[in-house]
Amino acid sequence: MVLVIGFVYALPNLYPTQPSIQVAYTDSGKSADQELLTELKDILYKFSEDNIQNDSAYVEANEETKIKMVQENAYDEIFLRDNKIVIKFNDVDTQLSSKTVLQNNLLDEVVIALFLEPSTPKWLKNIGADPVKLGLDLSGGVHFLLEVDIDTAQQGRLEQLLDSYRNTFREEKIKVNSSSIKDLALYFEFANKDSYNKALKKYREDSPALGGVQYIITERPSSNVLILKYSDFALREIRDYAVGQNLTTLKNRTNELGVSEPIVQRQGANRIVVELPGVQDPTAAKKIIGKTANLEFRLEANSRTSPLRKEQFNFKENEFQTAYLEKAVIITGDRVTKANADFDTETGLPIVLISLDMQGGKAIQKATSGNVGRRLGVLFIEQKAKSELVMNDLGESVIEQTTYIEKNIISLATLQAVLGTRFQITGVGSSADARELALLLRAGALAAPMKFVEERTVGPSLGKDSVERGMKSILIGFCLVILFMALYYRVFGLVANISLIINLILITGIMSILGASLTLPGMAGIVLTVGMAVDANVLIFSRIREELKNKDPQRAIRDGFSRAFITIFDANVTTLITALILYFIGTGPVKGFAITLSVGIITSMFTAIMCTRAMVNLIYGNKNIKALKI
Repeated sequence: MVLVIGFVYALPNLYPTQPSIQVAYTDSGKSADQELLTELKDILYKFSEDNIQNDSAYVEANEETKIKMVQENAYDEIFLRDNKIVIKFNDVDTQLSSKTVLQNNLLDEVVIALFLEPSTPKWLKNIGADPVKLGLDLSGGVHFLLEVDIDTAQQGRLEQLLDSYRNTFREEKIKVNSSSIKDLALYFEFANKDSYNKALKKYREDSPALGGVQYIITERPSSNVLILKYSDFALREIRDYAVGQNLTTLKNRTNELGVSEPIVQRQGANRIVVELPGVQDPTAAKKIIGKTANLEFRLEANSRTSPLRKEQFNFKENEFQTAYLEKAVIITGDRVTKANADFDTETGLPIVLISLDMQGGKAIQKATSGNVGRRLGVLFIEQKAKSELVMNDLGESVIEQTTYIEKNIISLATLQAVLGTRFQITGVGSSADARELALLLRAGALAAPMKFVEERTVGPSLGKDSVERGMKSILIGFCLVILFMALYYRVFGLVANISLIINLILITGIMSILGASLTLPGMAGIVLTVGMAVDANVLIFSRIREELKNKDPQRAIRDGFSRAFITIFDANVTTLITALILYFIGTGPVKGFAITLSVGIITSMFTAIMCTRAMVNLIYGNKNIKALKI
């Protein structure tokens, strides 16, 4: 039973992958349709026609043959699947050039991502049998370089600080004529000298923080103006917090995507590298990773709200409808601990169920306790990119991207009661929008927006030659071991060799079931496993030789297997413990090595003891053997 399962789940690895492109609408609530499919076909057909129109075979062909030639040169297959369009190509060059053409024609309308489409038969897919995922060093993958917008993070901090000081000055009866943010600095103009001096004292008390100066204070006593700007110490703290929070959030988001062994790490002062090997849905990956989505909960402005303390926003579902919200933010999405998409039992419309942490719960309880009957607005904040074709210095058309922040109201509901740590958000759009918002909130809010500085499909980082040499080392080692065992142990050696082949098949099958990624260090783990699997057989055969000196062949075989078992078990368990420690402590390549080594130890024990014993029993069992050559 084990062998059959292992063989079946190893089968997908015999089917090659095909260079492909996935295309989906940028708008999550919009599914790819026949109209988009036709548009893609037309773009690729025209591009293919332009490429081969000077080809002599094309020029001499009749009209019907020309159409066929253009079609074959454009793509291999195109079809709709899971709200996306999949386009298959015969080679990588056509895949890459087609992606560039589609991007230049469609710009921000769609998300285009490269991937390798497996050609696994449907019956294998139906039982969950997929090929082993290859790590970034073996097959390449998706590479993103993102830059954190530190200015926006600083602006957000200043807005919170401005609101905090306004409340403080109001409570302490410090009279302020005007307050604003200009050029990433706080400007306060006070009504008189007394208020000016009180505020200056307050600033100086707040300035020392974490062993450094928080603000640089510019004093203008003649006009009763104080200007606060963040110090270099504070800017470093804001930058490190923003990058650190975004790093954690991206790790959570890649985990939500189910990517095996992703690489998410900081690069320089304000950049983050994300590498995703074996991505099955790269369009979703790009959407989720690059999305800067957050929520702000604000009360709707009323007649008593000062014009300086309110802002006008459009509704997400209806851009012609607007409402005024107070500038003061009650809580943001970073206070969300749990978020799930659901449907309203009364209306049947999609909703998002929200749970807040203790601090967030207290803040929203305090804000809503005296405002029952007023409306609470939920502001959806999203960073978007605008692309346009421009000419570079070489006269080539390139895509230039600019980013901007869009804030829209997704919910404006009347408060029927005081809110606590759990409530629901309505007006989130389609069920797909609700699921995406819940995922983003679960993974954590980004501390600052990010933009894609670089996006590419990565080739094998170790080079094709290194990968081929790694495969060659496995084959050479495997063949030499098989040759040695066959010559030295004869029939028993052949049995051991069959077990060794079974062992490699089982390793492949189990790694396919686990969805583990195979890296070059993982290949080293397989080479080590080959040696260890043979080592177990050597121990058994050596023990049988010892037993043959004093016993008949049948008893020698039986006792040889039973007495060698303890030694094999001890040796493999101690190695397995080391491999597990490597897995839990190590990262990246070390973890890949640990996975293949752990799987190899388990399968080698099974094949060396169970499979070898079964085959020896088939050959020698219930037979009157006079002599045994081993």
